[in-house]
Amino acid sequence: MLQVIHTKNELIAALARFKAEGKVIGLVPTMGALHDGHISLIQYSKQQCDITVASIFVNPTQFNDPADLERYPRPIERDTVKLQEAGCDILFLPSVSEMYAENEQWHIDLGRVEHVLEGAFRPGHYQGVTQIVKKLFDVVKPDFAFFGQKDYQQFLVISKMVEIFKMPLKLVCCPTIREKDGLAMSSRNIHLSETERNASLMLSKLLFAAKNQISAKTIEAIENEAMSLMRTAELVQPEYFKIVTADSLQAPASTNGTEKMIALVAAKVGNTRLIDNMFMD
Repeated sequence: MLQVIHTKNELIAALARFKAEGKVIGLVPTMGALHDGHISLIQYSKQQCDITVASIFVNPTQFNDPADLERYPRPIERDTVKLQEAGCDILFLPSVSEMYAENEQWHIDLGRVEHVLEGAFRPGHYQGVTQIVKKLFDVVKPDFAFFGQKDYQQFLVISKMVEIFKMPLKLVCCPTIREKDGLAMSSRNIHLSETERNASLMLSKLLFAAKNQISAKTIEAIENEAMSLMRTAELVQPEYFKIVTADSLQAPASTNGTEKMIALVAAKVGNTRLIDNMFMD
């Protein structure tokens, strides 16, 4: 039976009992508007942990655009049913005032990974992400925390934060879940019209193409071709298409297969900003 908890103190008390019994705690932090990608994270947690906690919190400090924050879907009843059906144990559903004090300041040095790709297009975004995730980790004190590969750069940023604060937990990056036609599942897909939905398939197609071409073409050629294809596509406004090392998001020294590489793409389709990525091996 899913237990819904709204305050930090209540959550700490509920988890203390399980921790006293030596139970392994898994955390799946979300912003709600849950889809099968989120539910797969719940399933990964259930496989590895005794107790699974999901959090739903639309975090205001990670949005650069107030309109985007306003528009972000919040179907809380539907989300609660999905978590119940998935066998989640606890839903933590705090208010903004529960998570943030007035005029709270936060800044940590996340290094280069904060400022490239997503970081360049959404300045300050990863400060907001680490601020809320640190709060969630401090309250839940999970043994494992599960994140989707679709937000791969976010996973690297959170890994860096865990390292900075020497937090005793294991982060797990779980595979991106796709629709049958290849589109990466995202809470933002709900905003796409039918024509935009079709146009958005270009992102995953370019990633699959890059994976097939990586041994035959230079990285620069693949990147340039992807960008020009997006520029000429209807409804698509490209932001970046980059093939970089998976551990540091830097240009690989060579493509001879020694370094693990990942291609990452971001574009606006109509008014909806979408991201996707794929490992190149």
